[in-house]
Amino acid sequence: MPKIKTHRGAAKRFKKTGSGKIKRNQAFHSHLLTKKNRKRKRNLRKGTVAHPHNVKSLRPLIPYK
Repeated sequence: MPKIKTHRGAAKRFKKTGSGKIKRNQAFHSHLLTKKNRKRKRNLRKGTVAHPHNVKSLRPLIPYK
């Protein structure tokens, strides 16, 4: 079997956890931050787990991560 190429854009955005779930960063934290309160911005810094519906399409993109 040949090696599978990793999708480099996805490799920079997603990581696999030890249990095999896919971690992602949250959106809405790059600009227009003055109108968002401190608690909201702090919570946006944290990563979260990708939704199960999207995991099926993400797994082939990052096979070795």
